[in-house]
Amino acid sequence: MNNVREAELLAIIQEQQVLIEQLTARIEYLEAQLAKNSSNSGKPPSSDGLKKPAPKSLREQGKRNSGGQPGHKGETLKAVAQPDEVVVHPVESCPHCQHDLSERAVEGVSKRQVFELPPLRLHVTEHQVESKRCPHCRRQVSAVLPEGVEQPTQYGGRFKALLVYLNAYQLLPLRRITELTQDWLGQRVSEGTLQRALQQAAGAVTGVLEGVERGLVCAPVAHADETGVRVAGKLHWLHVLSTSGLTRYGIHAKRGRQALDALGLVPHFVGELVHDGWSAYAAYSQCGHALCNAHLLRELTFLHEQYQQTWAAQMKALLLKAKASVEAACQRGANALEHALTTAFTHEYRALVKAGFAANPPPETCPGKRRIAESPPRRLLKRLDRDQHAVLHFIHNFIVPFDNNLAERDLRMMKVKQKVSGCFRTFHGALVFCAVRSYLSTARKHGYSMFSALVDAFSASPFTPTLLHP
Repeated sequence: MNNVREAELLAIIQEQQVLIEQLTARIEYLEAQLAKNSSNSGKPPSSDGLKKPAPKSLREQGKRNSGGQPGHKGETLKAVAQPDEVVVHPVESCPHCQHDLSERAVEGVSKRQVFELPPLRLHVTEHQVESKRCPHCRRQVSAVLPEGVEQPTQYGGRFKALLVYLNAYQLLPLRRITELTQDWLGQRVSEGTLQRALQQAAGAVTGVLEGVERGLVCAPVAHADETGVRVAGKLHWLHVLSTSGLTRYGIHAKRGRQALDALGLVPHFVGELVHDGWSAYAAYSQCGHALCNAHLLRELTFLHEQYQQTWAAQMKALLLKAKASVEAACQRGANALEHALTTAFTHEYRALVKAGFAANPPPETCPGKRRIAESPPRRLLKRLDRDQHAVLHFIHNFIVPFDNNLAERDLRMMKVKQKVSGCFRTFHGALVFCAVRSYLSTARKHGYSMFSALVDAFSASPFTPTLLHP
């Protein structure tokens, strides 16, 4: 009887022990979530709220002074050789003795130039088409209108380029653009006109975007990322694949492989793909993979601060040291690190992962009981162990960058658009915006004026990156 009672008590104690472990893990998880911010995780700065943490840059401190760096080209308003208007201020009399100086020769002139915006108004051109009767064949004939002049009244290409520039690049909402044109030009433009201008711009750059896609698929290195957007009130995902000279956005209702297959770029890419470790990218084995170490640095910072993981601080220092070594080698003109150095970095990496596992053993479980979730340190360790080559890819191949900041920068302004303008009203509107923004981002990366690129698009000669020419 006593044995039965003891067995029941032991079972109860074991159940309580498992429950305590589960609750402890849950408390640690919730505390960790509260401790996360933009400096130690992938959370955006906007999620920090009013109690923002002190900025913690991942850059090494003390090497450069604040402000413009040596070689930085400053911006100064410079006088022009041929001003649009010259206003002469003559000296009529001496201000001291009032003697008449109107007939005296000018001995010197000092110049001041004022840069001012002229009064804004739309320039209206009326095209009058003459009609005559031919005395020879007796037919009524008319002159030919310039290409693009089709309606009794219409807006010109430069004005439509401005509307698209304000929406697709400066990210102004449609309603504010209509207000702006009313205030500036005395001409209120309808939202329908704005949307038609966006669609016309997207159609005009279709050929350029096809070339951009071909260039991305053939690039030796490309960056991929994604972020959530609202389309017609529902969550969709904005994807980007980009290089230093090309950008292509796409939008899909899904985030994972179904979306990447539908967008059709990553499945055909055979170079080195840099990303943040999202599992969908790992499914594509035809290309190489490199992980964003900036993400890892933030995660390691979090583990060191929240869980007092010594190995995490050491791993962070190792990655930064390896990054500095690669940068120094590039400055010397080298195209690879010394074999001994890469071996040393790899051995230290393995040792730190091993030390991390030793400090974070797997949770104990009882047979038949619910498995306890692994801790954040252990989950990161398993990723570091599995993805070692992708993490350290940058020390073996110098064309592979340390981080995925390029793709993150390409996505950042899309989040700004959502804050300013809200969601996309329709899926078609989102596709149009992606097309125009892909064109503008590509032009920007080549130092081309955004407005000029749009004017060229409406003139049927859109900007085309040099590397896309046959």
